[in-house]
Amino acid sequence: MTDSSRIRVLVAKPGLDGHDRGAKVVARGLRDAGMEVIYTGLRQTPEMIVNAAVQEDVDCIGLSILSGAHNAIVPELMAAMRQQHMEGVLVVLGGIVPESDVAALKQAGVAAVFPPGSRMGEIADFIRTHVPPRPALVP
Repeated sequence: MTDSSRIRVLVAKPGLDGHDRGAKVVARGLRDAGMEVIYTGLRQTPEMIVNAAVQEDVDCIGLSILSGAHNAIVPELMAAMRQQHMEGVLVVLGGIVPESDVAALKQAGVAAVFPPGSRMGEIADFIRTHVPPRPALVP
């Protein structure tokens, strides 16, 4: 990323989980860390999330899942991203995820899983470090 461009992050609450306080805290923390943050709101489908990510031209999708549906939602999201040729967009996940599920989620394409209690600086630093650079625009 160049100094003049800000990392664009889409924070999304997929599924039927109606608790979004943590997602809002993370969205605000990333904004305070200098990122441009788009929050989709509650009860988003994987397709809705991917469509918003395309429209907003984001560098990272941050999912917040507290419902336990991560093993169903993440593969659907990754498939929708592949259909939209979004392989270069970083995906991170926060929420209630058993340690035994983390390896499969990473194999599916999630770059990192942040459990409750993760430090905001750790999340922001991970995103900054792992977002792929955008290709330079040709004048």
